[in-house]
Amino acid sequence: MAAKVKMFTLSTCSHCKATKKFMQDNHIVFDFVDVDLLQGNERQKVLEEVMQYNPARSFPTILIGDTIIIGFKEKDIKEVLGI
Repeated sequence: MAAKVKMFTLSTCSHCKATKKFMQDNHIVFDFVDVDLLQGNERQKVLEEVMQYNPARSFPTILIGDTIIIGFKEKDIKEVLGI
């Protein structure tokens, strides 16, 4: 079974858009949260979760199984996904 992919993104971020497109183009199933579209407590909760993986809170923050990738690093993503 493929590793679960979860991404924390911003709706306005070009690197985030490129990452989503890459995942779709490679038929990778993924969940994502556009953090900038959340409000109030929900936004705070998600930002606290992002900080656990990426204290700098930069985007995209990508979780692939137990691996954390910060930014759209196509080579690293391919390597972790085995594609």
